Amino acid sequence: MCGRFSLRMEPQDIRQNLEDYNLHANEWIHQDQFVPRYNVAPRTHAPVIRRLDLGNSIRSGAEPSEGSSSTQLSMQTMKWGLVPHWSKYEDKTLNTINARSENISSGGGMWNSLRGRKRCVVICQGYYEWLSKGKEKIPHFIKPKSGHLMLLAGLYDSVDLQDSTYTLWTFTIVTTAASNEFSWLHDRQPVILSTQEDLDQWLDTSSQRWSEDLAQIVSRAYTKDSSLECYQVPKEVGKTGTESSSFILPISERKDGIEAMFSKQRQALAVVNKSSSTSMAKRKRNSDRASSKSTEITLTQTAEGSDDDIKILEHPSVKKTKL
Repeated sequence: MCGRFSLRMEPQDIRQNLEDYNLHANEWIHQDQFVPRYNVAPRTHAPVIRRLDLGNSIRSGAEPSEGSSSTQLSMQTMKWGLVPHWSKYEDKTLNTINARSENISSGGGMWNSLRGRKRCVVICQGYYEWLSKGKEKIPHFIKPKSGHLMLLAGLYDSVDLQDSTYTLWTFTIVTTAASNEFSWLHDRQPVILSTQEDLDQWLDTSSQRWSEDLAQIVSRAYTKDSSLECYQVPKEVGKTGTESSSFILPISERKDGIEAMFSKQRQALAVVNKSSSTSMAKRKRNSDRASSKSTEITLTQTAEGSDDDIKILEHPSVKKTKL
C-alpha cells in the first residue's frame, strides 16, 4: 500500500533531478496547482509524467510546445485518487489511491480501459508506510539510498464532471506484493521504476495495449539494482495537513526526538555527578576539621527514624541540630 509520500521540492529542482533518469518534459501542465509538501496525502495535487498526445494537450488547455509530437513527455499536476472518466460526480468514498498490480494484469474492473493508454509515472522523494504493532501503528519512510527521486508506476484518467467548468485529472499508484526485504513492514509496496528500460516501457503507450513485459514490471516492487533505505519517522506525519522537515528524517535525529532525550539525560546525570562530588568534598573538609579539633561526634537516630541528631559533647550548651 502507499497512502502518503513526500515531494518537498521546488519545480526547477524537480526538473533538474529528473535528468538523473534521462526524463525531459518540455512542459508542465497546471504547474500552479502544485504545492511542495513533506506530507502528500490522498486528494491533494502532485505532478506525474505521461506521454503527451496533441488531443490531450488541447483538452487540458495547454498550448503544445514547438516541435511537439506524439512521443513527447509532459509533466502534469493531477489529483491523487483516480476518478473514472464515466463518473458524473466525484465519489469521495471510492478508494482509488492505489491499484493492485494483480487486478491490472488480469484486465479486471475499471483498470482494463486505462492500462494500455493511460500510464504515468508518479514523482516523489520517498513514501511512508505504517508498521502495525498490536494497536499501535509506527510510521516509516522509504527512499532511495542514492538520494535520487523515486519514480512510481501509476495510471491516470480525466473526466468532465456534471456541473463542473473544468476537466478533472486524477491518478492512482500501482502496488504489488512487498519484496522480501520489506515484507516485515507491510504486505504491499508501490511499484518503483528504477531502470531506464522500465521507465521507457511504462511510458510508451503508442501501441495502446497491455503486454507481458508490462505485467512483468508491475509484478515486482523494484529491481535488485535499486537500493532503498527505511527508518522510523514521527507519528505526526499521520495527520493530514501537518508539515515538517523532520517527517523525512530518522526520528533519532529530531531535536525533540530520541537523540535529544538521551542528551538531556546525559546533561542531568552530569549535574547530579557534579553535585555529588561537591557534597563529598565538603563532607571530607568538615571531617578533617573535626579530626583536628579532636571533636567527638555521636550520631543517634531519632524515634521517627528519618532524621539524625548530632550531639557535640564538648559544647553541651549547643542545641541539637537536625541534618
